[in-house]
Amino acid sequence: MSKHLKTWHLRAAAFLHDLMMIPLAWLCAYWLRFNLGTIPDGFLTAGIGALFVVIPIQCVFYWYVGLYRGVWRFASLPDLMRIGQAVLAGALVCAVVLFMVNRLHGVPRSVFPLYAIILGGLLGGPRFAFRWFKDYHLRSPTGQRVIVVGAGQGGELLVRDLMRDPERRYRPVAFLDDDLAKSGREIHGLRVLGTSDGLPAAVDRVDARMVMIAIPSANSRQMKRLVELAERTGLPVRTLPSIHDVLAGRAGMNELREVLIEDLLGREPVALNWNLIRSRLSGKAVLITGGGGSIGAELCRQIAQLSPGKLVVVDQSEFNLYELELDFKTVFPAVETSFHLCNVCDEAAVRRVMQRHAPEVVFHAAAYKHVSMLESQLREAVHNNVLGTKTVAEAARAARVSQFVLISTDKAVNPVNVMGASKRVAEIICENLQQRSDTRFTTVRFGNVLGSAGSVVPLFRKQIGSGGPVTVTHPEVMRYFMTIAEASQLIMQAAAMGEGGEIFVLDMGEPVKISDLAEQMIRLSGKVLGAEIEIVYTGLRAGEKLFEELFHDQEALRATKHKKILLARHRHVDSRVLKSTLAEMAEAVARYDEERLQSLLHRLAPEFATRAGESATAAVVPFPPRVR
Repeated sequence: MSKHLKTWHLRAAAFLHDLMMIPLAWLCAYWLRFNLGTIPDGFLTAGIGALFVVIPIQCVFYWYVGLYRGVWRFASLPDLMRIGQAVLAGALVCAVVLFMVNRLHGVPRSVFPLYAIILGGLLGGPRFAFRWFKDYHLRSPTGQRVIVVGAGQGGELLVRDLMRDPERRYRPVAFLDDDLAKSGREIHGLRVLGTSDGLPAAVDRVDARMVMIAIPSANSRQMKRLVELAERTGLPVRTLPSIHDVLAGRAGMNELREVLIEDLLGREPVALNWNLIRSRLSGKAVLITGGGGSIGAELCRQIAQLSPGKLVVVDQSEFNLYELELDFKTVFPAVETSFHLCNVCDEAAVRRVMQRHAPEVVFHAAAYKHVSMLESQLREAVHNNVLGTKTVAEAARAARVSQFVLISTDKAVNPVNVMGASKRVAEIICENLQQRSDTRFTTVRFGNVLGSAGSVVPLFRKQIGSGGPVTVTHPEVMRYFMTIAEASQLIMQAAAMGEGGEIFVLDMGEPVKISDLAEQMIRLSGKVLGAEIEIVYTGLRAGEKLFEELFHDQEALRATKHKKILLARHRHVDSRVLKSTLAEMAEAVARYDEERLQSLLHRLAPEFATRAGESATAAVVPFPPRVR
């Protein structure tokens, strides 16, 4: 039997049941009216005759209120309200029609309220009895015993779904909730045993085999505390997605998943001045280079929600561009978009895109960013990160773009590697162009983003999934982290605040020790550190620092109107020196002269360590490899 036919049969059966309840309720109302005794012949005849009016009217109201949109298996308060609406409206209209037909001859007025009450019970009772029977029948005595932390709406929905799971994989046995008013209460027959602080003891008390955290609104600090409590039990931990993921459409309300490191390192939601951001982006043509990358793609999605006039996406990765285009066709079909396969070093292609689409705002996110790889690819780093930025920035100025936003990195501060030095020169290019242009050039600088391509989080996740070991370069290495969504939102906020020439520095919070990050991810995976998965310390790689900095000693930071965005005073570089050096860089790139490029980078970024060790700030001793 097809699914559609089966559904029709079920609805027909429900309608036949409800149809038969009408005469039963009507005659029972007469019986009650006459004190459960014999109904006089005249009244009985009139009552039966009235059914020819009552039945069709009542059936009309069954369909009008949508009584058959609900499923008996999931009967709930909305279904009860629809039943109430149908019987009350039906009784009232029947009374009016019968009064107009025969002045209610043989129909006592008290029959109508009695009829409504009885019919409501006859319709609702079987529905809720059926739901109770199915819920009771599906309660598995053999599923994995789970204790649910959070007895709010998220926890109630989770337990309800677990109890209805036909596969019966889990058996909820108790709740915990920090609301003391809920302690001792019962939800779906499960008792709230106390607060989350008592999780280890509660697990032993109910013999739980899994902990489920059902608090979608929990922030990272609360999640970290709950996970630490759960880890003491030694049980696997699952959680519901955050409310932000649910609202953004990235996850369903009841989609259980493992706890991710992003849940613990994420920060409080960013408070943004959306009116200011919309004034700069809504209705405007916006171009994003590197739009297929982690930050670029998220910027595209965030800006698409602000109804831009047009969104132009440039990327050199065919696959990334294709994936993003498919995503936009599904999620943002109403947004006018244009996707271009283009290398930012291709001056003709970049100028063509600018002339064709006349963007008003440009976000330049295209860059090579992998530190260790770029140490041996100096020419490509300079070609893309330096000369590519110059090409896009000058094309934006020529196209009279209103604002150009450079996405930079904390590695541009006191750079000891090629990647950082190349991004520092990119910052200098934008600062210099601001002095002789109507375009507002703004730089936004921040640290690592969680889950971006090539970052440690997906690397560790892959290593853990393959059984280890997890490789960390040094036990003391520390990095700043921020979620991709938060970084993208703050970039938009900084761009909206920019008047030209600023270097905005995003507040990254407290740095995270990478070894602690690795240990936490191993524990979250359910593995035992040392016994099942080891951490191997490999030594600092070429160009790697123990600590990253967000600003230079000579860049005095100032507060802005946004508490998570700071303003760094830029260091002046003579425009003639910059122009001649960039020309020499272009020649050295054409000749593939990496030795010359190294020297030229050092000229514009004196902190940068050359291969000969000219910089005093670059001496970092690698840590000898060892296993933990």
